[in-house]
Amino acid sequence: MSSIYVICEIDDGKVADVSLELMTKGRSLANQLKCPLEAIVLGHQIKGIENEIFPYGADVVHIGDDKRLEFYTTLPFTSIICGIFEQEKPQIALLGASTMGRDLGPRISSALVSGLTADCTSLEIGEYEDKKAGKKYENLLYQIRPAFGGNIVATIINPDCRPQMATVREGVMKKEIFSNSHKGKVNKIDVVKYLKPQDLVVEVIERHMEKSKVNIKNSSIIISGGYGMGSKENFNVLYDLAEVLGAEVGASRAAVDAGYAGHDRQIGQTGVTVRPKLYIACGISGQIQHTAGMEESSMVIAINNDPNAPINKIADYVITGDVMDVVPKMIKYYKKNSK
Repeated sequence: MSSIYVICEIDDGKVADVSLELMTKGRSLANQLKCPLEAIVLGHQIKGIENEIFPYGADVVHIGDDKRLEFYTTLPFTSIICGIFEQEKPQIALLGASTMGRDLGPRISSALVSGLTADCTSLEIGEYEDKKAGKKYENLLYQIRPAFGGNIVATIINPDCRPQMATVREGVMKKEIFSNSHKGKVNKIDVVKYLKPQDLVVEVIERHMEKSKVNIKNSSIIISGGYGMGSKENFNVLYDLAEVLGAEVGASRAAVDAGYAGHDRQIGQTGVTVRPKLYIACGISGQIQHTAGMEESSMVIAINNDPNAPINKIADYVITGDVMDVVPKMIKYYKKNSK
Protein backbone atom coordinates (compact mmCIF):
# COMPACT_ATOMS: atom_id res chain seq x y z
CA MET A 1 0.00 0.00 0.00
CA SER A 2 1.10 3.60 -0.54
CA SER A 3 2.86 5.45 2.26
CA ILE A 4 1.79 7.55 5.21
CA TYR A 5 3.41 10.99 5.12
CA VAL A 6 4.05 13.41 7.99
CA ILE A 7 4.81 16.99 6.98
CA CYS A 8 7.34 18.05 9.60
CA GLU A 9 7.71 21.58 10.92
CA ILE A 10 11.04 23.15 11.86
CA ASP A 11 11.18 25.20 15.06
CA ASP A 12 14.48 26.98 15.82
CA GLY A 13 16.44 24.52 13.72
CA LYS A 14 14.82 21.46 15.30
CA VAL A 15 11.83 19.32 14.43
CA ALA A 16 8.77 20.64 16.28
CA ASP A 17 7.29 18.46 19.02
CA VAL A 18 3.94 18.23 17.25
CA SER A 19 5.68 16.70 14.22
CA LEU A 20 7.43 14.08 16.36
CA GLU A 21 4.12 13.30 18.05
CA LEU A 22 2.62 12.70 14.60
CA MET A 23 5.61 10.53 13.65
CA THR A 24 4.84 8.36 16.67
CA LYS A 25 1.18 8.05 15.66
CA GLY A 26 2.13 7.63 12.01
CA ARG A 27 4.44 4.71 12.87
CA SER A 28 1.58 2.98 14.70
CA LEU A 29 -0.80 3.50 11.76
CA ALA A 30 1.86 2.36 9.26
CA ASN A 31 2.40 -0.84 11.24
CA GLN A 32 -1.34 -1.56 11.08
CA LEU A 33 -1.47 -0.89 7.35
CA LYS A 34 1.89 -2.61 6.67
CA CYS A 35 3.11 0.38 4.67
CA PRO A 36 6.11 2.76 4.85
CA LEU A 37 6.15 5.88 7.02
CA GLU A 38 7.71 8.89 5.31
CA ALA A 39 8.47 12.45 6.43
CA ILE A 40 8.89 15.70 4.50
CA VAL A 41 11.13 18.45 5.92
CA LEU A 42 11.59 21.81 4.19
CA GLY A 43 13.98 24.49 5.44
CA HIS A 44 17.49 25.88 5.21
CA GLN A 45 20.72 24.66 6.78
CA ILE A 46 19.02 21.53 8.11
CA LYS A 47 21.82 19.08 7.39
CA GLY A 48 21.47 16.00 9.60
CA ILE A 49 17.82 16.73 10.48
CA GLU A 50 16.99 13.13 9.54
CA ASN A 51 18.81 11.97 12.69
CA GLU A 52 16.06 13.60 14.77
CA ILE A 53 13.34 11.85 12.78
CA PHE A 54 14.63 8.30 12.21
CA PRO A 55 14.28 7.25 15.90
CA TYR A 56 10.53 7.91 15.60
CA GLY A 57 10.18 5.25 12.92
CA ALA A 58 10.59 7.03 9.57
CA ASP A 59 11.42 4.73 6.67
CA VAL A 60 12.13 7.64 4.29
CA VAL A 61 12.89 11.30 5.04
CA HIS A 62 12.49 13.73 2.14
CA ILE A 63 14.63 16.84 2.75
CA GLY A 64 14.35 20.11 0.86
CA ASP A 65 17.23 22.40 1.90
CA ASP A 66 17.18 25.77 0.17
CA LYS A 67 17.75 29.39 1.20
CA ARG A 68 14.29 30.26 -0.14
CA LEU A 69 12.74 27.83 2.34
CA GLU A 70 14.43 29.28 5.43
CA PHE A 71 11.13 30.73 6.64
CA TYR A 72 7.71 29.27 5.99
CA THR A 73 5.79 30.96 3.19
CA THR A 74 2.63 29.46 1.73
CA LEU A 75 3.25 29.21 -2.02
CA PRO A 76 6.66 27.49 -2.27
CA PHE A 77 5.87 24.96 0.48
CA THR A 78 2.53 24.16 -1.17
CA SER A 79 4.06 23.68 -4.63
CA ILE A 80 6.82 21.38 -3.39
CA ILE A 81 4.58 19.17 -1.25
CA CYS A 82 1.82 18.99 -3.88
CA GLY A 83 4.43 18.03 -6.47
CA ILE A 84 5.73 15.21 -4.25
CA PHE A 85 2.21 13.99 -3.42
CA GLU A 86 1.13 13.98 -7.07
CA GLN A 87 4.16 11.84 -7.84
CA GLU A 88 4.14 9.51 -4.79
CA LYS A 89 0.36 9.38 -4.17
CA PRO A 90 0.34 8.78 -0.38
CA GLN A 91 -2.76 7.33 1.23
CA ILE A 92 -2.51 9.47 4.39
CA ALA A 93 -0.89 12.86 5.12
CA LEU A 94 -0.64 14.36 8.62
CA LEU A 95 0.27 17.88 9.78
CA GLY A 96 0.40 19.71 13.09
CA ALA A 97 -2.49 22.11 13.72
CA SER A 98 0.03 24.92 14.22
CA THR A 99 0.06 28.31 12.50
CA MET A 100 1.96 26.70 9.63
CA GLY A 101 -0.20 23.57 9.46
CA ARG A 102 -3.46 25.48 9.53
CA ASP A 103 -2.28 27.54 6.57
CA LEU A 104 -0.53 24.80 4.60
CA GLY A 105 -2.99 21.91 5.09
CA PRO A 106 -6.01 23.55 3.42
CA ARG A 107 -3.83 24.73 0.50
CA ILE A 108 -2.59 21.21 -0.20
CA SER A 109 -5.99 19.54 0.24
CA SER A 110 -7.63 22.14 -2.01
CA ALA A 111 -5.00 21.75 -4.74
CA LEU A 112 -5.27 17.95 -4.64
CA VAL A 113 -9.06 17.91 -4.04
CA SER A 114 -8.51 15.54 -1.15
CA GLY A 115 -10.42 16.89 1.84
CA LEU A 116 -9.03 17.72 5.28
CA THR A 117 -10.17 17.22 8.88
CA ALA A 118 -8.80 19.84 11.27
CA ASP A 119 -7.93 19.56 14.97
CA CYS A 120 -8.36 15.79 15.31
CA THR A 121 -8.12 14.33 18.81
CA SER A 122 -7.72 10.71 17.65
CA LEU A 123 -6.72 8.83 14.50
CA GLU A 124 -7.61 5.18 13.92
CA ILE A 125 -7.83 2.67 11.07
CA GLY A 126 -11.21 1.15 10.28
CA GLU A 127 -13.69 0.17 7.57
CA TYR A 128 -16.90 1.58 6.14
CA GLU A 129 -19.78 0.05 4.18
CA ASP A 130 -21.80 2.24 1.85
CA LYS A 131 -24.97 0.18 1.60
CA LYS A 132 -26.62 2.50 -0.94
CA ALA A 133 -23.70 2.25 -3.36
CA GLY A 134 -23.00 -1.36 -2.46
CA LYS A 135 -19.38 -0.60 -1.65
CA LYS A 136 -17.23 -1.67 1.26
CA TYR A 137 -14.08 0.28 2.14
CA GLU A 138 -11.25 -1.09 4.22
CA ASN A 139 -8.21 0.52 5.85
CA LEU A 140 -9.74 3.99 6.03
CA LEU A 141 -8.40 6.68 8.33
CA TYR A 142 -10.95 7.47 11.02
CA GLN A 143 -10.45 11.17 11.70
CA ILE A 144 -12.00 11.77 15.11
CA ARG A 145 -12.71 15.21 16.59
CA PRO A 146 -15.27 17.07 18.72
CA ALA A 147 -17.99 18.80 16.68
CA PHE A 148 -20.96 21.13 17.16
CA GLY A 149 -19.25 23.10 19.91
CA GLY A 150 -17.93 19.94 21.52
CA ASN A 151 -21.38 18.47 22.12
CA ILE A 152 -20.64 15.36 20.05
CA VAL A 153 -17.56 13.47 18.91
CA ALA A 154 -17.55 13.04 15.12
CA THR A 155 -15.77 10.32 13.17
CA ILE A 156 -14.96 11.60 9.67
CA ILE A 157 -13.86 9.44 6.76
CA ASN A 158 -12.71 10.11 3.20
CA PRO A 159 -13.44 6.93 1.22
CA ASP A 160 -12.55 8.00 -2.31
CA CYS A 161 -10.07 10.89 -2.41
CA ARG A 162 -6.38 10.67 -1.54
CA PRO A 163 -4.46 11.52 0.48
CA GLN A 164 -6.66 11.35 3.56
CA MET A 165 -5.50 14.48 5.39
CA ALA A 166 -5.76 15.53 9.02
CA THR A 167 -4.22 18.07 11.36
CA VAL A 168 -3.61 17.42 15.07
CA ARG A 169 -2.80 19.96 17.77
CA GLU A 170 0.39 19.75 19.79
CA GLY A 171 0.13 17.57 22.88
CA VAL A 172 -2.84 15.50 21.68
CA MET A 173 -0.69 12.56 20.56
CA LYS A 174 2.00 10.95 22.68
CA LYS A 175 5.62 11.48 21.58
CA GLU A 176 7.52 8.23 21.89
CA ILE A 177 10.76 6.98 20.31
CA PHE A 178 10.23 3.89 18.15
CA SER A 179 13.89 2.78 18.22
CA ASN A 180 17.11 4.73 18.74
CA SER A 181 18.83 2.43 16.25
CA HIS A 182 16.17 2.75 13.54
CA LYS A 183 17.53 4.05 10.23
CA GLY A 184 15.86 4.80 6.94
CA LYS A 185 16.52 6.33 3.56
CA VAL A 186 17.22 10.02 2.91
CA ASN A 187 15.82 11.54 -0.26
CA LYS A 188 17.12 14.98 -1.28
CA ILE A 189 14.31 17.01 -2.84
CA ASP A 190 15.14 18.88 -6.05
CA VAL A 191 13.48 22.11 -4.95
CA VAL A 192 14.01 23.86 -8.29
CA LYS A 193 11.99 21.14 -10.02
CA TYR A 194 8.83 22.10 -8.15
CA LEU A 195 9.12 25.87 -7.71
CA LYS A 196 7.56 28.31 -10.17
CA PRO A 197 8.45 32.03 -10.43
CA GLN A 198 5.05 33.04 -9.01
CA ASP A 199 5.74 30.97 -5.88
CA LEU A 200 8.49 33.39 -4.88
CA VAL A 201 6.57 36.68 -5.01
CA VAL A 202 6.68 36.93 -1.21
CA GLU A 203 10.04 37.35 0.52
CA VAL A 204 10.54 37.39 4.29
CA ILE A 205 12.97 40.23 4.94
CA GLU A 206 13.03 40.10 8.72
CA ARG A 207 11.25 38.06 11.38
CA HIS A 208 10.70 38.73 15.07
CA MET A 209 9.16 36.14 17.40
CA GLU A 210 8.32 36.66 21.04
CA LYS A 211 8.63 33.57 23.19
CA SER A 212 5.64 32.65 25.32
CA LYS A 213 6.17 33.45 28.99
CA VAL A 214 3.70 30.75 30.04
CA ASN A 215 4.95 27.15 29.93
CA ILE A 216 1.77 25.19 30.62
CA LYS A 217 2.50 22.34 28.22
CA ASN A 218 5.67 21.23 29.99
CA SER A 219 4.48 21.69 33.57
CA SER A 220 4.10 18.50 35.63
CA ILE A 221 1.49 20.12 37.92
CA ILE A 222 -1.30 22.38 36.64
CA ILE A 223 -3.85 24.30 38.70
CA SER A 224 -6.68 25.17 36.33
CA GLY A 225 -9.60 27.47 36.98
CA GLY A 226 -12.99 27.78 35.33
CA TYR A 227 -15.89 30.20 35.26
CA GLY A 228 -16.85 28.88 38.69
CA MET A 229 -13.96 30.86 40.19
CA GLY A 230 -16.36 33.82 40.08
CA SER A 231 -13.97 36.67 39.28
CA LYS A 232 -10.48 37.62 38.14
CA GLU A 233 -9.66 38.55 41.75
CA ASN A 234 -10.65 35.09 42.97
CA PHE A 235 -8.38 33.60 40.31
CA ASN A 236 -5.39 34.97 42.22
CA VAL A 237 -5.79 32.23 44.84
CA LEU A 238 -4.85 29.70 42.13
CA TYR A 239 -1.54 31.51 41.58
CA ASP A 240 -0.94 31.28 45.34
CA LEU A 241 -1.56 27.51 45.26
CA ALA A 242 0.62 27.16 42.16
CA GLU A 243 3.47 28.95 43.91
CA VAL A 244 3.55 26.57 46.88
CA LEU A 245 3.20 23.47 44.66
CA GLY A 246 5.65 24.59 41.97
CA ALA A 247 2.84 24.45 39.43
CA GLU A 248 1.56 26.42 36.45
CA VAL A 249 -1.90 28.02 36.21
CA GLY A 250 -4.30 27.13 33.40
CA ALA A 251 -7.87 28.12 32.58
CA SER A 252 -10.97 26.91 30.78
CA ARG A 253 -12.31 28.77 27.77
CA ALA A 254 -15.21 30.14 29.83
CA ALA A 255 -12.73 31.64 32.32
CA VAL A 256 -10.65 33.15 29.51
CA ASP A 257 -13.74 34.59 27.79
CA ALA A 258 -14.79 36.12 31.11
CA GLY A 259 -11.40 37.84 31.41
CA TYR A 260 -10.20 35.84 34.41
CA ALA A 261 -7.02 34.68 32.60
CA GLY A 262 -5.15 35.26 29.35
CA HIS A 263 -5.63 33.13 26.24
CA ASP A 264 -2.11 31.74 26.56
CA ARG A 265 -3.33 29.83 29.63
CA GLN A 266 -6.37 28.29 27.93
CA ILE A 267 -6.59 24.50 28.06
CA GLY A 268 -8.97 22.52 25.89
CA GLN A 269 -10.20 22.05 22.36
CA THR A 270 -9.40 25.64 21.35
CA GLY A 271 -6.41 26.03 23.67
CA VAL A 272 -3.45 23.79 24.47
CA THR A 273 -3.49 20.08 25.25
CA VAL A 274 -1.64 19.01 28.40
CA ARG A 275 -0.58 15.73 30.06
CA PRO A 276 0.64 16.70 33.56
CA LYS A 277 1.26 14.30 36.42
CA LEU A 278 -1.29 16.23 38.50
CA TYR A 279 -4.20 18.36 37.25
CA ILE A 280 -6.28 20.26 39.81
CA ALA A 281 -9.53 21.54 38.26
CA CYS A 282 -11.05 24.39 40.28
CA GLY A 283 -14.55 25.58 39.48
CA ILE A 284 -14.55 23.76 36.14
CA SER A 285 -17.73 21.96 35.07
CA GLY A 286 -15.90 19.64 32.69
CA GLN A 287 -17.51 20.05 29.28
CA ILE A 288 -15.94 18.02 26.46
CA GLN A 289 -14.33 21.16 25.01
CA HIS A 290 -12.15 21.36 28.13
CA THR A 291 -11.65 17.68 28.94
CA ALA A 292 -10.36 17.06 25.39
CA GLY A 293 -7.31 19.06 26.40
CA MET A 294 -6.51 17.43 29.78
CA GLU A 295 -8.06 13.94 29.95
CA GLU A 296 -4.64 12.29 29.56
CA SER A 297 -3.45 13.75 32.89
CA SER A 298 -1.99 11.09 35.21
CA MET A 299 -4.09 12.25 38.18
CA VAL A 300 -7.04 14.65 38.29
CA ILE A 301 -8.42 16.37 41.39
CA ALA A 302 -11.73 18.20 40.90
CA ILE A 303 -12.88 20.94 43.27
CA ASN A 304 -16.47 21.97 42.58
CA ASN A 305 -19.62 22.81 44.51
CA ASP A 306 -21.68 20.69 42.09
CA PRO A 307 -21.50 16.98 43.04
CA ASN A 308 -22.87 16.07 39.58
CA ALA A 309 -20.39 18.11 37.52
CA PRO A 310 -19.13 16.19 34.42
CA ILE A 311 -15.51 16.74 35.52
CA ASN A 312 -16.16 14.40 38.47
CA LYS A 313 -16.57 11.44 36.09
CA ILE A 314 -12.93 11.61 34.97
CA ALA A 315 -11.45 12.82 38.27
CA ASP A 316 -9.44 10.50 40.52
CA TYR A 317 -10.41 12.56 43.58
CA VAL A 318 -13.42 14.86 43.99
CA ILE A 319 -13.67 17.62 46.59
CA THR A 320 -17.20 19.00 46.80
CA GLY A 321 -17.22 22.53 48.16
CA ASP A 322 -16.62 26.21 47.45
CA VAL A 323 -13.24 26.66 45.76
CA MET A 324 -12.66 29.85 47.78
CA ASP A 325 -12.90 27.78 50.96
CA VAL A 326 -11.08 24.67 49.76
CA VAL A 327 -8.06 26.18 47.96
CA PRO A 328 -6.88 28.43 50.85
CA LYS A 329 -7.09 25.37 53.14
CA MET A 330 -5.00 23.37 50.67
CA ILE A 331 -2.36 26.11 50.74
CA LYS A 332 -2.44 26.29 54.54
CA TYR A 333 -2.09 22.55 55.16
CA TYR A 334 0.46 22.01 52.40
CA LYS A 335 2.71 24.65 53.96
CA LYS A 336 2.15 23.16 57.40
CA ASN A 337 2.94 19.56 56.40
CA SER A 338 5.73 20.08 53.87
CA LYS A 339 9.37 20.62 54.66
